[in-house]
Amino acid sequence: MFRFSLIPWEYGVRNLFRRPMRTLLTLTGLTTVVVLVFIVIGFIRGLEHSLTVSGDSDVALLFSLGMGENLEYSSIPMRTNELVSASVEGIKTFHDRKYVSPELYLGTQIEIPRQQESEMGLVRGVTQSALLVRRQVELETGTWPGPGEILVGQLVATKLNVPEDQLSVGKELVLEGRTWKISGIFSAAGSAFESEIWCRLDELQQAMKRQDLSVVAVTLNSPTDYPDLNLFCKERLDLELQSIQEVNYYQGLKKDYGPIRMLAWLVVFLVSGAGVFAGLNTLYGAIVGRTRELSTLQTIGFMRRAIVMSLIQEGVLLAVTASLIAALIAIFLINGISVRFTMGAFTLQIDSISLLIGCSVGVLLGLLGAIPPALRALRLPIVDGLKSV
Repeated sequence: MFRFSLIPWEYGVRNLFRRPMRTLLTLTGLTTVVVLVFIVIGFIRGLEHSLTVSGDSDVALLFSLGMGENLEYSSIPMRTNELVSASVEGIKTFHDRKYVSPELYLGTQIEIPRQQESEMGLVRGVTQSALLVRRQVELETGTWPGPGEILVGQLVATKLNVPEDQLSVGKELVLEGRTWKISGIFSAAGSAFESEIWCRLDELQQAMKRQDLSVVAVTLNSPTDYPDLNLFCKERLDLELQSIQEVNYYQGLKKDYGPIRMLAWLVVFLVSGAGVFAGLNTLYGAIVGRTRELSTLQTIGFMRRAIVMSLIQEGVLLAVTASLIAALIAIFLINGISVRFTMGAFTLQIDSISLLIGCSVGVLLGLLGAIPPALRALRLPIVDGLKSV
């Protein structure tokens, strides 16, 4: 008896259209699983992107000794920025203007007028020198804040859990018992600064009844000039300063969020596992209902491994289709969605790596979901299979 090596490719494709309702249900289930995987991966990639782009290799931060990475609790003398500018060589200069930004950084309750609840927000008091040091920041709409005015990052609405139209130019916020008018909206290349509210340093100091700073940010000519800045902090014991390169500061934050990333990957694994079991359940039902058909294929000469390959082909085709649909959903509906987080807010990132991982998981689900039911169905003796209903 002549045995065919493989079942024709068209046979598996036609089988998917012979049972449209079952195919549609399986496709919907696989698509849902892959979309969930994309959401979790987008969360991981978005968090990593936000922390990565927030650091500038040429920028160093000076803040209180012993504060670790808690800049909001730092307190350094107001004259620190002037001392640094006068004492440290290697600071970038443009037309005799040093790239030194004195800043007051803190978390406080923010209220929206006509709303009863308040939310914790991040506020940074700055001078115009901040635009020299924070090179990612770009003013999207409006103007630099004048007296009683503030700038808001484009993710502040997400951080405060309010609609974006309530934080447009001309709207008001209540901060430290004072009402501030929004003069502009700024972006910062997806960095953590986009979750912050910026106002004039002197006005924030008056509102907070403080005469100190939280941090002084300095732009160096190159990272090789950092040792001079670090030496200044060690020599001026009276100032009780420590310094860190900004990229290292955000790398430290990335390590702190390591357990959260591990938990997110665990969610990916669990969702994928659930998808495999769902696929097994669906494909078991689909293949058990085709027992007579599979036995007939063996009777006319097809080898069992050829039949298994055909069933795997059907599962992989469904998985690939589901992955492509999920990828389109992720690109057009999930990518760029803003989410709140302890550090502020960030956007989900569906980049090339996210697409590769998500689609790979989808194809793997189709492969792993098709093999066990195919092997189980073919263990049944051919005679018994032909008698099945």
